[in-house]
Amino acid sequence: MKVLLFGSKGFMGRRFLEIFPEAIIPSVDIADGRNVGELLDCEKPDLVINAAGRTGRPNVDWCETHRMETLKSNVTGPLVLLEELGRRGIYWVHLSSGCIYQGDNNGKGFVEDDPPNYVGSFYSRTKAWSDQILKDFPNVLILRLRMPFDDSTDDRNLIMKLRKYPRVLDAQNSLTSIPDFLIAAKALIERRKTGVYNMVNPGTISPFEIMELHREIMDPNHRFEKLTLAQLGGVVKAGRSNCVLSCEKLKREGLEMPTVRESVASSLEKMIAPFGVAQDA
Repeated sequence: MKVLLFGSKGFMGRRFLEIFPEAIIPSVDIADGRNVGELLDCEKPDLVINAAGRTGRPNVDWCETHRMETLKSNVTGPLVLLEELGRRGIYWVHLSSGCIYQGDNNGKGFVEDDPPNYVGSFYSRTKAWSDQILKDFPNVLILRLRMPFDDSTDDRNLIMKLRKYPRVLDAQNSLTSIPDFLIAAKALIERRKTGVYNMVNPGTISPFEIMELHREIMDPNHRFEKLTLAQLGGVVKAGRSNCVLSCEKLKREGLEMPTVRESVASSLEKMIAPFGVAQDA
C-alpha cells in the first residue's frame, strides 16, 4: 500500500511513521490546492494521512495571536485535501481533536455525533469547523485525540508538559495513549473505516492525578500544587477544554484500549529508564 503522510515532522506524524515506515513524506503545503493535486497525480497513493495542523508553541495560547496561520493549517488545508482527494476517490485519514467539547455530557461522555459545545479557544474552534465539515463526506476517517501521551521525552508528550508545571489542574478528562491509539488506528485503516471515531482510552483522569502517579512511580521528590478550574483563567490566555468522550463506538469495533490509568502508569514505568527514579531525601 502506497501511503502519503502530511505533517511527518510533527509529534503525531512522527508516530505514524512507526506503523507506516515506508510512507512518502511530501514537502507540499496542504493549503495549496494546485500543488497538492499535482502531487497526488504524480504519486497516486492508496492512502493519505493528514497529521498536519497547528496546536501552538508552547501551547494553544499561541493560536490566539497567530490566527491566520492556525486557520490555514487547521481549516484551509483539510478542506483542500477534502476537495483534491475526493475528486480522485482517494481514501484518507484526518487527525482531529476532542478539544471541541466541554464537560462530561451529564456523565455519559460525548459521542461522535454530538455537536461541538466549546468555543473558548481559537484552536478549538478551528478544529471543530474542519471536523464538522469533513464528517459529512465519504472516503475520510476522522480520528479525534485528546491530550496524547506516551513514554517519550518529547516536549509534546502530555506527561513531559505536566512535569514542568508548578501547579497542575485537577479536572477529569479523557486522554489518548499514543501506543494504544496507533494499534487502533491501524486496525481502522486496514478495515477502510470512515466517519468519526473518538480515539481515547476508557475512563478519566485529571492532570493532577497523573502527577500524583508520577510522584509515586518516578519521582517521590517532585513537588507541585493543585490548580482548580476557578484558578485556571488567571494563568492562561485562551480557555482550555476539559471534557470526557465516549469510546463505545471504538469498542464496538472490538478495539478496546486499556484504561487511561493503566496506560498512564505503564508510560511512567517505561520513563524510569531515561530519567531514573529520584530517592527520598
